[in-house]
Amino acid sequence: MTTTTSRPETRELADLARLLRRDSIIATTAAGSGHPTSAMSAADVTAALLGRHFRFDAANPFRADNDRFVLSKGHAAPLLYAAMAAFGLIDRGLIPTLREAGSQLEGHPVPGLPLVDVATGSLGQGLSNGLGMALGQRIRRFSSRTWVVLGDSEMAEGSVWEAVELAGHLQVDNLVAIVDLNRLGQRGPTMHEWDASPHIDRAESLGWTAVEFDGHDLDAVDAALAAAQEAEVPSLLVARTQKGKGVSFAADEPNRHGKPFDDEEKARALSELGEPERTDWQFPAAPDGEVPDDVPPTKEWERPTFDEETSTRDAFGAALAARASVDSRLVVIDAEVADSTRAKAAGDVLDDRFIQSYIAEQNMVGMAVGLQAIGLHPLAATFGAFFSRAHDFIRMAQIGRARLTLVGSHAGVSIGEDGPSQMALDDIAMMRAAEGLVLYPADGNATVALLDAALDFDGISYLRTTRGATPSLYPPSTAFPVGGSHLHRAGDEDRVTIAAAGVTLFEALDAAERLAQKGIGARVLDMYSVSPLDVDAVRRCLDETGAILSVEDHRRPGGIGEAIAAEAAAHGSGRHRILAVEGIPGSAEPAEQRRQAGIDAESIVQAATELAEPA
Repeated sequence: MTTTTSRPETRELADLARLLRRDSIIATTAAGSGHPTSAMSAADVTAALLGRHFRFDAANPFRADNDRFVLSKGHAAPLLYAAMAAFGLIDRGLIPTLREAGSQLEGHPVPGLPLVDVATGSLGQGLSNGLGMALGQRIRRFSSRTWVVLGDSEMAEGSVWEAVELAGHLQVDNLVAIVDLNRLGQRGPTMHEWDASPHIDRAESLGWTAVEFDGHDLDAVDAALAAAQEAEVPSLLVARTQKGKGVSFAADEPNRHGKPFDDEEKARALSELGEPERTDWQFPAAPDGEVPDDVPPTKEWERPTFDEETSTRDAFGAALAARASVDSRLVVIDAEVADSTRAKAAGDVLDDRFIQSYIAEQNMVGMAVGLQAIGLHPLAATFGAFFSRAHDFIRMAQIGRARLTLVGSHAGVSIGEDGPSQMALDDIAMMRAAEGLVLYPADGNATVALLDAALDFDGISYLRTTRGATPSLYPPSTAFPVGGSHLHRAGDEDRVTIAAAGVTLFEALDAAERLAQKGIGARVLDMYSVSPLDVDAVRRCLDETGAILSVEDHRRPGGIGEAIAAEAAAHGSGRHRILAVEGIPGSAEPAEQRRQAGIDAESIVQAATELAEPA
């Protein structure tokens, strides 16, 4: 299907809404599961939006400057698939394959289909994604708009209001949020039911224009959508609707959430709705101008070098600024800690590609997911501990196969006196679970190389940086391949391998010297690539030394030691022991913190001596 400049009449839009409702019912009944009534409540709004206002080049459905549609209420996926079929983006024969194994029509939307740029379904994330898309459209100077359809239940999520507040502050006028106020949630009435005023008042107080209207009055819907395109600030459109609208026995019924119609109910419902006059539709217009060129690739950049003691967070800041000067895809998002993470160094270089999210880590990661959907490469930086606030957003980014880089500073107990609330002690576990790239540099030159690798990775990458200064260990020319490691102090008579990364690498090197004085040969393995792990090096060290002692400034669960332990168990030979942070640390200076945690050189010497003894 192509686009057209014709404007469908209101009765035609009603026919489109009828088609969307019918196909939502057909899909969910065939699946035996799903949310038909949640789809039906938003059918009129969707018909008016896509039929009259949505600028989309159907011949180029993945065109960068198309308008974007985010179905934040992802459980209403049947509505989205019905719309795709109506506008010729998928074959209508796919509708009955909803939720089948191997079908593209999954229970909740995931990228890969037209109109699906991000994974939705975990409620409260779509507006952050949409804000990122709208900002990306502004950065790339597109005239397009981002439309986000939210459920009224998810308006209770704090992340929604993180996005509302920042969008109002930045006056993101190409962002439109549409709330499907259908009154009913999963277990009964929503908090505010059909009272739109809490949403209207909050949005207006935060710099939005907001309007309430009958979401089944197509003329009222059309007027609200048209007004939003004239606003100079973001728009919140609150559509009062009925769940199950169009079918008498389902409309506004509280016990029908997530329940498909059986075959008899389906027949009754389709009979009430009536047959649609047409099943093929065209978008009202394509974006203005030619298809835009892709963002130019990164030019070769001049990497900073370090030959003296420095912190890896300082090296990160210097490297980020250098990369930003030649990388037109790069967008940096800060959560009001740029001084501490050192991301501030890139601010002057990036101009509008440096986004201040303030202390709202969920929205920060959600925006990053939206930005990458517009062809940009976002890097979000905060304390590693605070990414735990956004864990679900990272999980959904993984499901959506997003490409973004996260940088967590203030790793481990080595931050010192600030105490445990600021310490990233679970971040490696969280990022390993995201099945992306986890990198942990020990010195400045390693940081530069690993930042480069993280930014070039096609997926979710995480760079872990340290607050305090560490000695310069690697020459600037040292290669740091993903999935690799670096071996130090290796000898033929080694009886134990000490595997470490980041700050504990220097504790391990100190310990190896002390062990040598005791006549115990110990090699040191820098596991800078935490995920993927250098499996070959681990197995080789097990074979050659018979034992591996891992030591990390992180908790045991999900950390480097457990990654090595899994490989050691699979290998079936050699012994392994883990030194990691146990319990809840207090406040102390960094060296004392490591001593109390049992991850300092003295603790390593004691454990390695025991491990090196014959079994």
